[in-house]
Amino acid sequence: MDDFKKFLEGRRTIYALGKDVSISESEIEKVISQSIKYVPSAFNMQSQKVVLLLNKNHDQMWDIVMETLRKIVPAESFAKTETKINAFKSAYGTVLFFNDDAVTKKYGDDFPLYRENFIRWSEQQNGMLQYAIWVGLSNLNLGASLQHYNPLIDAEVKRVFNIPASWSLIAQMPFGEKHGEADSDKSFLPIEERLLIKR
Repeated sequence: MDDFKKFLEGRRTIYALGKDVSISESEIEKVISQSIKYVPSAFNMQSQKVVLLLNKNHDQMWDIVMETLRKIVPAESFAKTETKINAFKSAYGTVLFFNDDAVTKKYGDDFPLYRENFIRWSEQQNGMLQYAIWVGLSNLNLGASLQHYNPLIDAEVKRVFNIPASWSLIAQMPFGEKHGEADSDKSFLPIEERLLIKR
């Protein structure tokens, strides 16, 4: 139980990240693979999909974000955006989270009574997968954050990385060596306001 508590507490948003990690790629891949395999999904439909970007692919991902935003953010405001995106590019790698809409649609067609629920359930199970991978990376002493530049970048990401047409981008998770710590001022509402126990 102490280990479980430590894992939950250790997962925090870290923005200052670097490429110099001591963890092997195989260890990172194992955390991600195990999370994909064991995170549950409604009706076991397994619509969650992941792309792990490393090396030049990781850098190219954030170049896509940069150039996409450059077209829509006013030039006089772009310096702050550029600094933020460069911080993500400075990380070691990026995990892209997708939902396979073809799978969700098939289950909706097969079980029409639950059609709308499958869309909701696909979002829930993707969130569980994001959290599991985040906790796993944190347990390797890697920092990470969760970003959402979709749908602005969707078409270019699919084109550059040859992503199946039915996969919808949900979130992006840059990760790497911690160059800073999480905000220590995070506040929590009293548990009594969020947990009801009926005995």
